[in-house]
Parts: sequence; C-alpha cells; structure tokens
Amino acid sequence: MPESRLLSYGFKFLAAVFLSAALAGCGTMQVGRDFDLQRFESQVKRGVTTKGEIRAWLGAPAATGTAVNARGEHLLQWTYYHGRGRMGRMSQVEFRILEIQFNDNGVVQSYNWSGTVNKGSSE
Repeated sequence: MPESRLLSYGFKFLAAVFLSAALAGCGTMQVGRDFDLQRFESQVKRGVTTKGEIRAWLGAPAATGTAVNARGEHLLQWTYYHGRGRMGRMSQVEFRILEIQFNDNGVVQSYNWSGTVNKGSSE
C-alpha cells in the first residue's frame, strides 16, 4: 500500500478515535501540538521558506509522506495536526491539519490546511 494512502488511513483513524472519545462525554482531550495558523501564513513564503525554518517555527512534523501535485511531481509532505475539545460537547471540538509540501531543494512549494478556525477569526 502506498505511503500516502497509509498516511490518509492513519489520520482518518486518529479523527475517528478523537470523535469517539468526544462522544463518550468524559473530560477534556487534546491530541497533537498546537500551532498558530495565522502566524504561519504570515511567515511562510512559497519558493523561499525552507524545511529548517518550518521546523524552527513548528517543531518536528507529526508525520511525513509524499504528495503528488497536478503536474505529477512527487513532493515531500510534512503534516502537523492539533485537536482539542470537551468530551460530550461536539460544538466545542476543534481539529486542524496543516500539510506542507516541499520541492527537491527542501523549499516550500505549497501548503494546505483543513479543520476548524480559531474563535474570533473572520474565516
């Protein structure tokens, strides 16, 4: 099975575990390492920012893998995630995933994120 498919299954499993625990209604839970998405977006520059800078800002990635872009290029991908919430209160659960793709020179080619936005954000 390709590494990127295994990575995808891993995150689906992690999300299912997190949501199951949230439904169980027994306390507060946190997974992954928190990151400031707005700060990241203000600092990162595609074609300029390096893996070293990303590691200095965010620490070691939670997972690494390969992403294939629309042109068929294989890019190194680092993944960061963070989730937290009060069990039994789905309206208070937050979960974010940040995926950063690097070219062969270790420079940010692209990135994407998904999940809930911090309260107070305009998005």
